[in-house]
Amino acid sequence: MVAAVLAPLTLTACASGDPAPGADGKAAAPTKAGGPAATVAVTPSGTGTRAGTPVKVTSRGGTLTSVTVTDGEGRKLKGTLSAKDTVWTSERPAAPGETYRVSAGTRGDGGTPGTQETSFSTAKADKVNKLELWPTERTVGIAHPLSVIFDAPVTDKAAVEKALKVTTDNGTEGSWGWIEHHDGRERVDWRPRNYWKPGTKVRLEALLDGVDSGATGGLFARDYDLSFTIGSAQEVQVDLDSKQLDFRRDGRTVRKIPVSGGDPTHGDKASWSGTQVLMRKAGTVRMTSQSVGLGDAYDKDVAYSMHLTWSGAYAHAAPWNSAYFGKANKSSGCIGMSTTNAASLYGDIQVGDPFTVTGKDTKGLPPQGNGYSNWNLPWKEWRKLSALN
Repeated sequence: MVAAVLAPLTLTACASGDPAPGADGKAAAPTKAGGPAATVAVTPSGTGTRAGTPVKVTSRGGTLTSVTVTDGEGRKLKGTLSAKDTVWTSERPAAPGETYRVSAGTRGDGGTPGTQETSFSTAKADKVNKLELWPTERTVGIAHPLSVIFDAPVTDKAAVEKALKVTTDNGTEGSWGWIEHHDGRERVDWRPRNYWKPGTKVRLEALLDGVDSGATGGLFARDYDLSFTIGSAQEVQVDLDSKQLDFRRDGRTVRKIPVSGGDPTHGDKASWSGTQVLMRKAGTVRMTSQSVGLGDAYDKDVAYSMHLTWSGAYAHAAPWNSAYFGKANKSSGCIGMSTTNAASLYGDIQVGDPFTVTGKDTKGLPPQGNGYSNWNLPWKEWRKLSALN
């Protein structure tokens, strides 16, 4: 990025003996005008300049009494004045492909007031970084994090994280954490310190328009907004030692279901342990062993599929394995149960409900980017993944 250099622009200016308004919009005390009016320099400047840096308005030979910067749609940029009222800096960077008008009120060192106006435009971004936002449902379970997956690498993680504003209606404590998504893309998740409280209303304002994600990632060219509500307090406990699934709501067992987990005698067929979060209710899914690196062992349509990891872990109906429900772990990694029990659980479960799997037959925790494994890190460790901590 080329550093912005303050340089005087050709400005329309006027001066009078009337008191100019202060930066807070109030009229300043009358001062006898004398001497030249202050001059103003604005950066960025010109036509087709690169976006991604804050707008700066600097007075010379006096102070700023007011600054208004508006884009082509009339929206005002917020900004702050320096302690001596000589430099105004926008809170957000200039966005790509935009035209801005700047109006600055000034007072010269000798008291002469003035108003100066100019405009500048930014070039469209050579490269635009885009993103995916999760969850996609408007109501989710108590364990679903906010998740942002970027199309291009993010070098300046701190700048991006500062632009991601999470608010709740009950002051929920939480933190962002940067991880690698299952397909290798950059990803940042926001999880609460503890599970969400039912009924919490959550909003993400991703104020990214004009933010530079780094040399290889490019600029963001729009803002994003996402809102959702937390549903009932539901969770699933799967004990692969006893081969039982316990579905709970508000801390009470709704039903127990005999299951069969991954077969630990066949390497990668063992089930993941720890807390996984239901990503989607996928319905009937064609599952092939080749898609998860297990050769030609199976190829079948599987009903009531509840998706837990990007690598292919599900809870689902598995009638072909009925002899093992409640008795032995003989699946290829998923949590299988009868069609009747799967249909009942599928009807009650919410996207975002946590599935916590325990037992000696498991193969360890899924990596952070493989589904939502955020809850498998202690809070202090999770906070260390933030670019701002």
